[in-house]
Amino acid sequence: MKRRLRLADFDFELPVERIAQHPCPEREAARMLVLDRQTSHRTHVQVRDLVAWLRPGDLLVANATRVEPARLRGQKASGGAATALLLGPGELPGQHRALLRCRGRLRVGQKLRFERGAEGLDAELVALAADGSVTLAFPAERSPYSLGEAPLPPYIRRPAPEPADTLRYQTVFAREPGSVAAPTAGLHLGRALLTRLRAAGVGWAEVVLHVGAGTFRPIGESELGSGTLHAEAFHLPAHTARCVAETHAKGGRVVAVGTTTTRVLETCADGHGGVRAESGETRLFMRPGAPFQVVDALLTNFHLPRSSLLLLVAAFAGRRRVLQTYAEAVAHGYRFYSYGDAMLIL
Repeated sequence: MKRRLRLADFDFELPVERIAQHPCPEREAARMLVLDRQTSHRTHVQVRDLVAWLRPGDLLVANATRVEPARLRGQKASGGAATALLLGPGELPGQHRALLRCRGRLRVGQKLRFERGAEGLDAELVALAADGSVTLAFPAERSPYSLGEAPLPPYIRRPAPEPADTLRYQTVFAREPGSVAAPTAGLHLGRALLTRLRAAGVGWAEVVLHVGAGTFRPIGESELGSGTLHAEAFHLPAHTARCVAETHAKGGRVVAVGTTTTRVLETCADGHGGVRAESGETRLFMRPGAPFQVVDALLTNFHLPRSSLLLLVAAFAGRRRVLQTYAEAVAHGYRFYSYGDAMLIL
């Protein structure tokens, strides 16, 4: 009888010093651990060596979402610090959904003021949602993003983002604003590397998935049982669908840049190795046992224990194999999470 999947099966030991607090000085200078799914053989290289591991006719597919300057800092009108992570527009002009952190109980009618430098913006809490988010009302003529900063994840323990984060917590191909977290595998790909890949005959296509606040948090047993995640908006263009079909028809591999790209491709799978061009929301939860119909190889980062991202990687390469690879990465001093090193699974 097959044993029930448990979150405890996706724990691993990670020394705190292995959590990257800054990116590598150069994007493609990050280390890359290459894992062969068939043989379990592991090779230690750098991201700049990616060209050597791909073949002419392969297709890289990346997430072209753009991270919004979504974190606001300020205070309550009654005193005390407050921070907000903007999640997207609300129902009415000037309204924005957000995660709000401050001391004391949140209540409708609460007044806040957010500031950056000499600029400031007043807001009012107008609604509380069951999922813990709130709706904030700002003056309709002002965008709160004008006062925002890069929304670095909480495990990057710095008082505030540095000027370099505005550039480095963003892919070089980002074009569609809408994310509150970066599609981190894409952070490794610089323009020089993309040029070399193109010259080597590796194709390029894009999807968009706007990364939500829940992407990097540990999941609960209820989500593991239900098999669905929080909804995230996506778009797969017709050009990308054609590229996937042509790549597979010619014997090439579809190489997903990151778990977000993987979710879009597998959400749109047509059952014949191709994908449908479509837009919508996905709740797809790729867990061990889930079939992969489109993606042949995966470039990804090293992820949090018990996270949906780690379960997706385990679904692709096998739980035991992935955890053994993570243990080797720890032993070899790899850097983990958003600003960390990369893993290429072939």
